[in-house]
Amino acid sequence: MKVTGVVPRVVVTNRIHSDVLTYLETFCRPVVNGAVEPLSREDLLRLSRDADGMLVFMNDWIDDAFLAECPSLRIISAALKGYDNFDIEACARRGVCFAYVPDRLTVATAELAMGLMIGLGRKLIEGDSYVRSGKFYGWRPYFYGNGLAGQTVGILGMGNVGRALARRLAACEMRVLYHDQNRLGPGEESSLGVTFCGFDDVVSQADYLVPLLPLSRDTYHLIDEDVIAKMSPHSLLINPSRGSIIDENAVARALHANRLAGYAADVFEMEDWAVSDRPIKIPDRLLELREKTLFTPHLGSAVCSVRLAIEMEAASHLDQFFSGGVPQHKVEPSQTAEVR
Repeated sequence: MKVTGVVPRVVVTNRIHSDVLTYLETFCRPVVNGAVEPLSREDLLRLSRDADGMLVFMNDWIDDAFLAECPSLRIISAALKGYDNFDIEACARRGVCFAYVPDRLTVATAELAMGLMIGLGRKLIEGDSYVRSGKFYGWRPYFYGNGLAGQTVGILGMGNVGRALARRLAACEMRVLYHDQNRLGPGEESSLGVTFCGFDDVVSQADYLVPLLPLSRDTYHLIDEDVIAKMSPHSLLINPSRGSIIDENAVARALHANRLAGYAADVFEMEDWAVSDRPIKIPDRLLELREKTLFTPHLGSAVCSVRLAIEMEAASHLDQFFSGGVPQHKVEPSQTAEVR
């Protein structure tokens, strides 16, 4: 045991790998939700009222009201990259350290974005359903779609994931356009094989449009009715970042009206707790468009080795804190932006 005296009590809100649990037990008393389903807010509060720390995940939501009922809480360590579901300002006011894992999801998310592009463009779900229907007797001139080679992809946001995706798509012989508030240097643009353009130019020229942005006040419903109107009716919209960057109802209307060829998403508006009036489910009009959509259940980080690494790094932040240090990836209030 690394600590002496009172051993800190840590609530782990979701199931974790056994190796991570073993590590936690060397410096704290973990209380783990071993079920697949998240704890209710009431149950999580009951467990956390006398906790010293928490290890939290994407399906958690911590605000000032929650923190007010947990006076012993000193650190929240998030096993995730995007922390918009957590009130960082409230944590700072109440003296609660908040840490996250910024770099472990980059490649996994870029790979999933590619998978969504290929799956939607090449009509893989439709093809799979056709084979399973018993009507398949060999090749027929059906299910023609879009490949990657020779197509234009527009990336909105050239952070770590944007650059990882650009490298992979350039190798697929795609033309890669991007827009970001902070333009890359000419050397990096050249090495990545990307071209900087204005926002409207990226949107209008993209065969595949991929927003890779954090959720904030400025990016909430960034892709709305007006932006979709600037897209080609033959283009495909891919969302592996945050659900509320997209106006899902506007996408549904555009798909029904044939003003957009397809939509693939790994994230959904209903997941964004920080949005005060978030919907409670995916719009039915979007779900019913099976031939024009491809949806996955937030699989961006669902790679076995990646999940283990994320959990282990989040656990290490707790270890660093309870050992008297500062977590490597502590979030400061100045790094956050209010959603709405």
